[in-house]
Amino acid sequence: MDWTLGFILEADFYKHVGATIEKYGEKLEPYDIKRFNKNIIDPIKLIFDKTVYQSSWKEMVGNEIFRQRDKSNNNDIGYFHQRIFQYIDKCHVPDNGKEGGWDVIYQDEEGIVLPDGDIVHTVYVEMKNKHNTMNSASAGKTYIKMQNQLLNDDDCACFLVEAIAQKSQNIKWETTVDGKRVSHKRIRRVSLDQFYDITTGETHAFYKMCMVLPEVIEKVVKQDSKVKVPYDTVIEELKRIADMSDRETEDIAMAVAVYMLGFNSYLGFSDLMKNVESAENHGENFLKRIYAYAKAFKKE
Repeated sequence: MDWTLGFILEADFYKHVGATIEKYGEKLEPYDIKRFNKNIIDPIKLIFDKTVYQSSWKEMVGNEIFRQRDKSNNNDIGYFHQRIFQYIDKCHVPDNGKEGGWDVIYQDEEGIVLPDGDIVHTVYVEMKNKHNTMNSASAGKTYIKMQNQLLNDDDCACFLVEAIAQKSQNIKWETTVDGKRVSHKRIRRVSLDQFYDITTGETHAFYKMCMVLPEVIEKVVKQDSKVKVPYDTVIEELKRIADMSDRETEDIAMAVAVYMLGFNSYLGFSDLMKNVESAENHGENFLKRIYAYAKAFKKE
């Protein structure tokens, strides 16, 4: 495809997408029952969700695996949103915890015009993935940090940049600090598209980036031999446990297997575990395999 992003080199964009995918790291590793239940699944919730949403066990287990992967992937996407600015002219991305702990610093000797007409030469950025990820304490702490920056530098502005904002905006950030409503014209709440506009000088820069991103990700994944689609075995292992539970229906048998994820030491359920463990002393290979899977239920 012809390269349409004038604010970042094609090679740099591919490099950044590749670095983001690498951040997925161990999350691309397959899930077995032990990894699936590492933080102890809530079996009651899983069974309610399956029944209410009329899903299959395969869908529910797959959704839970996706949820677990997605929870940590949010940090990786934060990396993508922040670190891309190291390749954009006049932007600087400090090392973690350095230079005041800012996520991005944007400087322009010719001046940066704010919506009210003020001109500054530096913008300090705190970046968030989503508009609702900060509680009141975190918001207050961030606002005080920005106030202190303004006291130390009267030629700057501070932006709270949100990747997923409620709407496209560049407004004064109003929040509460120590019970008092506060705002300042140089402390601003800015959506990511507006920040791209400010830093690149291109109104639709963020839109253009989004349009090329899917194809670039696909190419990078295909070209990188280290990126493999994981083959998860959780549902197969649960079905093997269900097979030996001696229940009337497959659905009930699967429910018992799921219960064992969180309740294997609970009264009643522990008796089932003892029955499974006794399989270790039998000569049947099938029962021995079941015992091996059952050990994954034990909480370490």
